[in-house]
Amino acid sequence: MATMQEPILLDRPDAPLVGGYEVIIGFETHSQLSTQSKIFSRASTAFGAEPNTQACAVDLALPGTLPVMNRGAVERAIAFGLAVGSHIAEKSIFARKNYFYPDLPKGYQISQFEIPVVQGGNVEFFMGERKMSVRLVRAHLEEDAGKSLHEDFIGQSGIDLNRAGTPLLEIVTEPDMRSSLEAVAYAKELHKIVTWIGICDGNMQEGSFRCDANVSVRRPGGKLGTRREIKNLNSFKFMQQAIDYEVRWQIEQIEDGHKIQQATVLFNPDTGETRAMRTKEDAADYRYFPDPDLPPLCIAREWVEKVRGEMAELPRAMAARFEKDYALSEYDATQLTQSLALSAYFEAVSKACGQPKLASNWITGELARRLNAQDLSIEQSPIQPQTLAALVSRISDATISNNAARQVMDALWEGSSNSVEAIIEAKGLKQMNDSGALEKIVDTVMAANAKNVAEFRAGNEKALNALVGQIMKASRGLANPQQVNDLLRAKLA
Repeated sequence: MATMQEPILLDRPDAPLVGGYEVIIGFETHSQLSTQSKIFSRASTAFGAEPNTQACAVDLALPGTLPVMNRGAVERAIAFGLAVGSHIAEKSIFARKNYFYPDLPKGYQISQFEIPVVQGGNVEFFMGERKMSVRLVRAHLEEDAGKSLHEDFIGQSGIDLNRAGTPLLEIVTEPDMRSSLEAVAYAKELHKIVTWIGICDGNMQEGSFRCDANVSVRRPGGKLGTRREIKNLNSFKFMQQAIDYEVRWQIEQIEDGHKIQQATVLFNPDTGETRAMRTKEDAADYRYFPDPDLPPLCIAREWVEKVRGEMAELPRAMAARFEKDYALSEYDATQLTQSLALSAYFEAVSKACGQPKLASNWITGELARRLNAQDLSIEQSPIQPQTLAALVSRISDATISNNAARQVMDALWEGSSNSVEAIIEAKGLKQMNDSGALEKIVDTVMAANAKNVAEFRAGNEKALNALVGQIMKASRGLANPQQVNDLLRAKLA
């Protein structure tokens, strides 16, 4: 972690305990920025090229070369800072971080240390309906290293330097998370932010969005434990598994009388275990010093405002607008702004049917359930916004019940080309709105269920549910449940 300050720990009396221990988690996330060229050279950042075809003389620090700052990388850092409420430093410094790995061609990494470009800020998200917030320490610009390739079947390793020099924004949090579930929720929200504002494609499999989790445990109120850093977590599923395993391992070590040693560890998804890769360095071990080839990065306020003016509506602002314009709860508005595509889908449905709350319920409920079950994005939904709007309208005007609407959605999901109205007619799903016909069914059911009638009149509310169930059965589910309740209560009064 390239930060000089000690972590500021939040008092979390609500934090869940694991075996009597409090879990402390902080994150460092490397987001590859979506520039076409590298941070200090004009070499391409395209993924998937033949090894070592996109590393130029500047990336390799060959004699006589000088780095030149990529303006687009700076603008993306500014955009991130604006998105999370950070301070954008008017002047920041680049430093050389010295270490020696085969995939680091220069023998040092150009990064930022004492004065990063983005300072402070926070990331807010929901755990269920509970609002959470994670404080950010900083986000600094740096260059990526190359990549070591290990061919175990022939017993050889190689180096691909295509990635060397790719611009990164390293986003560092305070140790505010207290469980693997919170950590994953934070990582998902951060992923949403960087992809929403277009500074990173968020492809975890290709390494565009890589998370390192710093994990330690302690007795509640006790001294902070020694942390171990789990490197390069590239899926949310593995992230949760890795943190849970690491927590259990640290607790077992402490309970057995061992001391935790600061280390960098890797997670093996095949075994579900973490293993130590090397002892963890501190900032002093990297011998940071200002890069003599790069002047200070100066950002005028006019530049910041220009970036702000070019940014799309941010998730927080859009959620606030949804609350105001559509009378949604903060939770619902946040759920509907998980992606630009989802928010656009909701607005299209809401404007077409004029029922924003009902539209929200069906999008975040029934539609989301089906999409999740088949691992589909909202862009891949077989039900278009106008079609869902038609369905919501038929629910709103009491043409069909919620149960009938699910049957219509089944047909649409399976690829029916018929309209919502045609499916309702073909399946005979229209609610019974003929009060005379409904009253006859109610009278018949009451006469056949005298015991339930007597129990309700004696004060047993549950008896009413039994009568409603019998009426819905007799009407083949076509009776309007609210009408049934109202009519029953009137007759039982």
